[in-house]
Amino acid sequence: MADVLTRTDDRPPPGAAPGPPAAAPHPAPRWRLTARRASGGTNTRARRALDWTLIGLLVALTVLAVVAPLVAPHDPVQPVGPPKLPPLSEGFLLGTDQIGRDTFSRVLVGLRTSWLLSIAVTAVGLAVGSLVGVVAGVAGGWLDALLMRTTEVFLALPSMLVAVAVAAALGPGLFNTFLAVSIVWWPYYARIVRGEVRGIMARPHVEAARMAGVGRVRLVRRHVLPGVVPTAIVTASLDIGNVVMVLASLSFLGLGQPAPAPELGADTSRALVEILDAWWIPLVPGVAVMLLGLLSNLAGDALRHRLAHRR
Repeated sequence: MADVLTRTDDRPPPGAAPGPPAAAPHPAPRWRLTARRASGGTNTRARRALDWTLIGLLVALTVLAVVAPLVAPHDPVQPVGPPKLPPLSEGFLLGTDQIGRDTFSRVLVGLRTSWLLSIAVTAVGLAVGSLVGVVAGVAGGWLDALLMRTTEVFLALPSMLVAVAVAAALGPGLFNTFLAVSIVWWPYYARIVRGEVRGIMARPHVEAARMAGVGRVRLVRRHVLPGVVPTAIVTASLDIGNVVMVLASLSFLGLGQPAPAPELGADTSRALVEILDAWWIPLVPGVAVMLLGLLSNLAGDALRHRLAHRR
């Protein structure tokens, strides 16, 4: 009995006759496997809850941006109180700026401008880039080469500098900023969608459909687009945070809406001289830009997880 309790392996003792080979080790106890499965299920549920929470916050942010002028407590352009009131003073949640305008109201309306403009730039870039990528991937040949070489020319140029140059040439304004960023934003989607289309076109069921005489339009609609759309949506959702930062940068440089229109980047730039005297005036819109970009990136990653789980 003592020998059984102290032995730690299946080797025979010295001098013993060799016996049959030892049996395979027993599998892990059932309760351990059950515990692991339960732990994995808990993690999956927690991840699912976190993903849907982030997506819900992004949807709520979009709704808030749409109704921002209605929920803003004060006029974001007109002075409504003493200048440079600190936060939580005299009923002003985030204080007032250097001429007495409500900082909270300006951040809300500026959030509307930055977020909705970012969605518009991303949608236009996605639409143009997807069209170019699908045409290049399906057509192939010289048309594919022409479209991809054009795309590579745009990708070779520094997109931020091109956007600054176009916006400066067109002059300050919301539409000019939108146009300047949209011009340099579509090539990324074109390259990604074209690669996805080429991969789908090489699959057996697509080859079988082509051999069966299915036309290109129906082939794209029935077999190519369903495989491309999830990738395009995930790419756009992960990229919208970059658009927010680029638009805020252009606004910071004075290429956005002219004063006194509220815009997060422009408000940060105009109030930098107050950083030591009234720190909240430039800091609040800058933090709003940071949180907007962070939330959009996290929600895009959550959307990628949900779509990958469904697939």
